[in-house]
Order: sequence, then structure tokens, then C-alpha cells
Amino acid sequence: MTPPRPVLTGYSHSIYTRIIRLILLEKGIAFDYVEHDPFAQGTLGPHPFGRVPFLCHGDFAIYETAAISAYLDAAFDGPPMMPDSPQAAARAIQVVCIADAYAYWPMVRQIYEHAVFRPAYGEPSDPAEVQDSLRRTPKVLAALDEIAREGLVLSQGFGRAECHLAPMIAALVHAPEGADLLARYPGLYEWWLRTAPRPSLRETETSLPSGNVQS
Repeated sequence: MTPPRPVLTGYSHSIYTRIIRLILLEKGIAFDYVEHDPFAQGTLGPHPFGRVPFLCHGDFAIYETAAISAYLDAAFDGPPMMPDSPQAAARAIQVVCIADAYAYWPMVRQIYEHAVFRPAYGEPSDPAEVQDSLRRTPKVLAALDEIAREGLVLSQGFGRAECHLAPMIAALVHAPEGADLLARYPGLYEWWLRTAPRPSLRETETSLPSGNVQS
């Protein structure tokens, strides 16, 4: 009997959906995809809190990006997505936590949303949100730069930490102000220059209405 393919429910503009798509592609897992806009009124997805991503694998369903990532890494063959050493594995988890707790809001919901996404859709944006992001983001980049220069993660491999962070950096640099900020942190910047051309990142890009690419 052929094992069931995992089914990912997500939103094409969702950073967290992109993280799971990266994990699936990097591990070489064949999967089916269902598009669901969690912001559309009157639509109910499978996630009990109305968010994405959501993964079904046979009769097993799971949500929350970190949990889905861990499941895919453990349940499927393919390159392991966590480092072997305890120190590097701990650092990988630390990067995921930094990305979720401190990077996502200023880098995605503020500068990317208000400098790139909303203007592309002709929606009103708030310059104050961009300025607040430019104030908050350097502390995040400095912490990640220190980790990149250490070399345990954000160096040569591409595992869970890198899959989790890369879409947020991609969103940040889509705004010229964000790209200028990143260039001030050489360890992290060099990592991004090596990472940006990766095939899985190219495959998960989403076009914006203006013809620009949400990289």
C-alpha cells in the first residue's frame, strides 16, 4: 500500500507556510497543497485558531510551524534538518525562537507589510510602522549576526533554523530600507548572500500584483 502524501493547507503569502514548504522541499517530500486565505471573511480552514499552516498525514493532523517542522523531520527520510551536536542543535532552536519572538513582527508585519505588501495591493500603509521596524530590527539582526559568526548554524548547512529564518530575511530585504539594514551585519549578510539563490527559496517565491516577486 502506498503511504499517504502529506497535505499542507497554507496561504501563499504566509511566511510560516513558506517555512513548511521549504522543509518539505529540502527533505524531498512529495506533498499536496491546499490554498487557504485565513484573512478572507467567511472562510473556515482546518486550523482551530483560523491560521496556517496546517498539515495532515493520513489520519494524523498537526498545526503550529515548529511542531510541523519537527514532525516532518522525524517522520520522513531525507537530509536531517537538525545538527548532530548538542550545542548546534540548541543554537538552531534558539534561532527559531528569536525569529518567532523578535524578528517576525518588525521584519514582516511592519516593514514588509507597510513598505512592500500593502502598496503592491493598493492598500493604505502606515509610514510610522516602517520607522518603528527600523528602530526595532537592528537589535534582532545583531543577535542573529553574532550567531552566524559563531558558525554553529546560519553557516554552511540549511536545516530547520535556516528554513525558519530565511523567509523573514527575504521579506525584510524586499524593502530597500531593510536591505540596507541587513548589509550592516556582515556575518548574517554573507549567510544571506549564499542562501538567497537556493532552489527551494526560488521555488517558494510568490509574485505580488505589481509584478514584483515576494522573495
